[in-house]
Amino acid sequence: MVAPSTVVHLDSLPRLGGLYAKALGRQAQAVVARSGRAHQLPGLTQEVGGVQVDPGHLTAYQHLLGERASDVLPAGFVHVVGFPLAVSIMARGDFPLPLLGMVHISNRVTQTRALRLGSALTVRAWSQELRAHRSGTQVELVVEVDDGAAGSAATPAWRGVSTYLARGIRIPNLPAAAETDRDSGEFPVPTAVWHLGAGVGREYAKVSGDVNPIHTSALGAKALGFPRAIAHGMYTASRALAEVGPRRGEAYTWTVEFAAPVLLPGRVNLAIDADLGAGAPVFTYRGWGKKLNFTGTVKGA
Repeated sequence: MVAPSTVVHLDSLPRLGGLYAKALGRQAQAVVARSGRAHQLPGLTQEVGGVQVDPGHLTAYQHLLGERASDVLPAGFVHVVGFPLAVSIMARGDFPLPLLGMVHISNRVTQTRALRLGSALTVRAWSQELRAHRSGTQVELVVEVDDGAAGSAATPAWRGVSTYLARGIRIPNLPAAAETDRDSGEFPVPTAVWHLGAGVGREYAKVSGDVNPIHTSALGAKALGFPRAIAHGMYTASRALAEVGPRRGEAYTWTVEFAAPVLLPGRVNLAIDADLGAGAPVFTYRGWGKKLNFTGTVKGA
């Protein structure tokens, strides 16, 4: 789908802490507010121009996720740059789903060329595809990031489509979301093992700004239906991307399906299968603990 034609220009990227604080205040009136929510998405695109990446922010991200030191912005870091704009869409009063407790269930990134430190970035975001899910309601948040180097915004350097699930929230008369086939095969020998401490959610929150309490607080996670804090989906996906490393090239498509949350503390086994045949390289990865947590691919252009 194309972006809504109504564009709202912002002076700067929103601060995530303020957005979550606003959402927390609304959560106290969740039952009342939900009954009065709209049943359609905001018909607008939000855009911010002239966005500059802080070198220290990039370095902190690279250290935490295991990315090599470089002025190239990893695709997972570009997601971090654009994430506040997507959250600001979900935090709007006319957005039909509650922000807090939203679960990230899949992500697809198309990177046509690398973005680099020092570029002035234009970031835009909108919501689309409100769908009924077997466990609630899902929605897609689209973020595009470009540096203007190609001379056209028609094909941005980076485009991410994140699918989120509001568990237990039902909106009548929505079309049904397509069902995803879950990988039920046997697990291979892992190529890496991650031992994730209880504080991983807070560590990733420092570099991503995503302070959703399901990731940063055991009490907050329990209040929102989880047995304990869970790892950010994009932490696990971005760390898997870092494990693929420079072999992915500078243009690729990166996908991930989140099958089950990674509880913290926890252990994740990661297996990466590389197909470096005659064409573009394809890397397939799976992460699991006692059961499958996530699967994904990185396909060269």
